[in-house]
Amino acid sequence: MTTQAPEASETHGCEACCPRYHEAVELVGKRWTGAILYVLLHGGRMRFTEIAHAVPDLSDRLLSERMKELEARKIVERHVSDGTPTKVSYELTDKGRELAPAMAELKQWADRWLD
Repeated sequence: MTTQAPEASETHGCEACCPRYHEAVELVGKRWTGAILYVLLHGGRMRFTEIAHAVPDLSDRLLSERMKELEARKIVERHVSDGTPTKVSYELTDKGRELAPAMAELKQWADRWLD
């Protein structure tokens, strides 16, 4: 008598993880990304150095990498001034600003449960 293994969604009565949910958690939960998003949600348009000062211990190299990733995902928009010297600033897009309720809920949870 042969028995088949249960489907992943049937195992222990659990539902399989939603791929979009998993992608969102991995994106926002990537090291330093949540902190960068938090700062931009509360600071509006900011220059690179302002973000760096607002997120202590974050290296310029890693901040640059995260900003490029967020820009590629259309969560952050990069603005370059026409004047001299050239000034670069970053701002959340509508897509990025829509993270505000989720980030606020996460902050409330952290305030309640983390010491």
